[in-house]
Amino acid sequence: MRKVKFDASALLLAAIILLAAAGVFFTILTLRSDPIEEALAGDRVVNILFVIEHEEKPLGSYVMMYYPGTRRATIIDIPSEAGFILQEINRVDRIDTVYNSQKTGPFEQEVGSLLGLEINFSVIFTTGDLGKLADLLEGVEIFIPSPVEVYGEAPVLFPSGVHRLDGDKVRTYITYELSNEDSELVHFRRQRFFLGLIKRLGEQNAALKNRQTARLYHSLLKTSMNQHTRVRLFDELAKIDTDRINTRSVAGDFREVSGKMLLLPQNDGMMIKDIVRQAVYSLTLQVEGNITERRFTVEVLNGTAITGLAGKTAELLRGFGYEVISIGNADRNDYEITEIIDRSGIEDVVRAFGEVIQCKNIRDESENGGGLEIEPDSQYPEYKPDFTLILGRDFNGRNVTGI
Repeated sequence: MRKVKFDASALLLAAIILLAAAGVFFTILTLRSDPIEEALAGDRVVNILFVIEHEEKPLGSYVMMYYPGTRRATIIDIPSEAGFILQEINRVDRIDTVYNSQKTGPFEQEVGSLLGLEINFSVIFTTGDLGKLADLLEGVEIFIPSPVEVYGEAPVLFPSGVHRLDGDKVRTYITYELSNEDSELVHFRRQRFFLGLIKRLGEQNAALKNRQTARLYHSLLKTSMNQHTRVRLFDELAKIDTDRINTRSVAGDFREVSGKMLLLPQNDGMMIKDIVRQAVYSLTLQVEGNITERRFTVEVLNGTAITGLAGKTAELLRGFGYEVISIGNADRNDYEITEIIDRSGIEDVVRAFGEVIQCKNIRDESENGGGLEIEPDSQYPEYKPDFTLILGRDFNGRNVTGI
């Protein structure tokens, strides 16, 4: 009898230990499976898709690439008319063709495919809810370069200057389109509004955690994130210096395909993927001081007989975020090999610049004063760019070929 009693006690003890171990394991597994903690804990860039939705279609789509290690971000603007082979429908069409606010997975996958990255989280603002959100934020600050008067049910005047728009004006500002207005200006206006919105969300992040405010705030967002994940993510994004966010856009040429005007990305979509890879490198680059926060300046010189090559290359470099301050012809037009003259003195930065066009021929002139050259008889210093790019015959308009 004693042996049986002992065996039963041992079995009960073993069961208790197993339950305790299972509880610990479940807790650890739950913590590890928290998507936001997992995303922020890893040494990687977190990609968040923001969509401004109007009449059940994207008015603006923006991928924010955020790196927790440096607390810096880049935003990629995805035009709704961007066209390529959509995997969801297996044909060339506008990317917004697969958009469904109730089922965002296919749209996220197509955006990720276009950019060559994985979308980790997504947030949708409808224009109606965006107006309510603007009022909750006590307005969104926007710089308006020139006055605009919009005629609708009631005329609305947007004076030039910096203004904090309330909800009604926000809805009007992001939805209006003037006759014969350049589509790039429309995209730029909405892009600047989105940056203003992100900045205001960061400024008001603490106030939005108030219990009553948080309930309303959460109702104005469409997202698959639970409240804990959303709060944790926006806590992190509030740390970004929004004035230093770099913005990029999917560039291309408009073509008519099956009766629709589509923006076909340059180089069959390879250019935007290169821009994304460059953005990842820049975001994760950690050097002393604030050197990675600045935009590096470039002079592009055409060392070939190909007319317009410097101008086209300048547009390419601007797409990668470089500030091209001048273009022109080199001292001769028979350069065989493309060359970069570096005055920045930062090895990682100039190497990243060279990788944009696959150029490894770099001449270091950083010891000549760090970008400022002062002639003995000159009253004012002459500014020299961080990089001078001299294009040679080995440059095919996109990359150095190594001929």
